[in-house]
Amino acid sequence: MSPIEKINKAELHRHLELCLRPDTIWELAPRFGISLKSQREFQERFMILEPMKDLGTVLNKFLDTQKLLATPEILERIAFEAAEDCYRNENLRIVEFRYSPTFVAMGHDMTFEQIHEAIVRGVRKAEEVYPMAVGLVCIIQRILPVKDAERVTDFAIANKDTFVGLDIADNEEGFDSKPFAPLFKRAAAAGLGITVHSGEAPNPKAASWVMDAIEVLGAQRIGHGVQIYRDEAVMKTVRDRKIPLELCLTSNMLTTAVPDLKEHPLKKLFDYGVLTTINTDDPGIFNTNLNREFRIAHQIQGLSHEELEKCSQIAAEHSFIPISKRRKVWPKELAR
Repeated sequence: MSPIEKINKAELHRHLELCLRPDTIWELAPRFGISLKSQREFQERFMILEPMKDLGTVLNKFLDTQKLLATPEILERIAFEAAEDCYRNENLRIVEFRYSPTFVAMGHDMTFEQIHEAIVRGVRKAEEVYPMAVGLVCIIQRILPVKDAERVTDFAIANKDTFVGLDIADNEEGFDSKPFAPLFKRAAAAGLGITVHSGEAPNPKAASWVMDAIEVLGAQRIGHGVQIYRDEAVMKTVRDRKIPLELCLTSNMLTTAVPDLKEHPLKKLFDYGVLTTINTDDPGIFNTNLNREFRIAHQIQGLSHEELEKCSQIAAEHSFIPISKRRKVWPKELAR
């Protein structure tokens, strides 16, 4: 194992719906009318390997994978395989998977309860086999009406024994998050952690959206937040309030959130004192894993091995998974 592979890792931002193994996709796709005749066709339909036009284009590309999330049996399998891959291939000891019940259910004959029970079975099975702590974050889709979000929030609160947090995702451009604020306040009052996808797209308003996520939605962590490097006042607020950023290097490059990996502000934010964590976002469709993201951070961004370990420690300490559960699998002392 290389020094980077040996680092004990924690990850806060990984979408379960986009964690499918390539072999699993090849096996499942024909069952749902998707004929794959070549590796090139597989990549065209199920992978993003070059920068796309914008974030919206990327989100549309997820739809072929969504077609495969069709039964509880498949979801249980995907959840187990995703957790197993984290431990066996990436030395992940703590990982939070997030998923959107409305996205998974779209076009499939499954209730939120059936979806969640299957996913919980899969991750619990992995925890029985591997010394790891897995948490689940429930996602609201901001592109859907608030009424749908209310249903998702009610579901997350009703299952707070198996969810650790609530998130809101999808394209931030054109979809104001502030109308969802009462839902996040209810979720926080019920004991769920609050993370918010914000400041991802390279929009002049992106840093102000991050402030809305913090001030209005009560975000304890920010999903991405990459664009705050453009506004030092926002950077200072995020740093001083100790709000971790869930940064995703390959994802940010492929969605054109940053021009290229060299210009990603990870190192700048880290040096400024912002709590930075390194994440994969959608490892299946982006053909990445946390070892690769750490190598990018080391070789292209210039973080030392000690700084990479610090990013992992930040993630381990700011996970929403109960600290008693984290302490059983994490080799260092946890401050939180």
